[in-house]
Amino acid sequence: MAKKTVASLQKQGAKDYTKVIKMVRSQKTGSYSFREEILPKDAVDAFLNAK
Repeated sequence: MAKKTVASLQKQGAKDYTKVIKMVRSQKTGSYSFREEILPKDAVDAFLNAK
């Protein structure tokens, strides 16, 4: 799956985007899961700081 994401990020104009992976803890079970998104570079800080 990572190969497909990397290939799509190499297109023209894609250098303005970043793949962000955030670890999120479930309040119900206490286990961790990962949340992945492809965002513009200026939205990365807002995504990581959001709860």
